[in-house]
Amino acid sequence: MPIGNRSTPEPSRPVSLQRDLGLWYEIGRYENGFERGLEAVTADYGERPDRTIRIVNKGRVGSPAGRTRMAEGRAKVVGGSANAKLKVSFFGPFFIGDYWVMDHAENYAWSIVGEPSGRYLWLLSRTPAPSAETRAAIELRARELGYDTKLIRVTQQGVAGAR
Repeated sequence: MPIGNRSTPEPSRPVSLQRDLGLWYEIGRYENGFERGLEAVTADYGERPDRTIRIVNKGRVGSPAGRTRMAEGRAKVVGGSANAKLKVSFFGPFFIGDYWVMDHAENYAWSIVGEPSGRYLWLLSRTPAPSAETRAAIELRARELGYDTKLIRVTQQGVAGAR
């Protein structure tokens, strides 16, 4: 996979876990092996009794109407990161990845997620089809953070509520 940001910065602001929980729609990403060919991708975050975060990612194979594929994972906040850095595992304790909330809207309407290698990037929204103005603002912020936005693959969400 290409590196879309060779100088990945630290996350730009603290994250309120309570405001960050809930359903997010992926509106764009750097293509990666575990999401290849998926559309209508969502991530749902919830608090677990052990104070870790439950993550349920869903996507549809080939099109927004395709067969659903799901992965469930767990995340733990990295101490001293103002809740902006998580250690995430979708494949048991043998593979743990970094998940950094690089920036987010003040009202948590959108979020930019990356990790230190610069190979992964996700643009997330609370709505499946943010306005063109909002989408442009998210992409501009990603560019300001050093990401090559030409590498972003737009995620087709299809009809809202078709999950």
